[in-house]
Amino acid sequence: MFRIQEIMELLPHRYPFLLVDRIVEWDPGTRIVGIKNVTINEPFFQGHFPGHPIMPGVLIVEALAQAGGILALKAMGGGTRIAYFTGIDNCKFRRPVVPGDQLRLEITVVAHKGPVWKMRGEARVDGALVAKGDVTATIPDGVAPGGEGEDT
Repeated sequence: MFRIQEIMELLPHRYPFLLVDRIVEWDPGTRIVGIKNVTINEPFFQGHFPGHPIMPGVLIVEALAQAGGILALKAMGGGTRIAYFTGIDNCKFRRPVVPGDQLRLEITVVAHKGPVWKMRGEARVDGALVAKGDVTATIPDGVAPGGEGEDT
């Protein structure tokens, strides 16, 4: 559905912090499914952990938040807005994510009021749940990537 170029038009993140490679499902304003291909070349594997590489849980949560940000930004018309990750609740990790895994990032909107989006996220590898949590994001008016407002 959305390839990396469209994702990069919505999110300000870039390598090595862009953690969504593709969007494979999208139900506007309601649900999105993204993919993160986890490779041994990821910079965090050098130190987490040498000889036993595991993707840090906080980066799995960040990948879920980025997928949620794509959903919210797309629903709000994209443009020059930025989504701020403002909260995580009920986060659980079920099993390690290792090089060669493909993370499936499933996000469903729980509530949306004004600039605030509450979403439930699940990360899966080969159908097995590896992490889940409820993420909150806010997308204020007049705030754009690079620190410039929409009116400048």
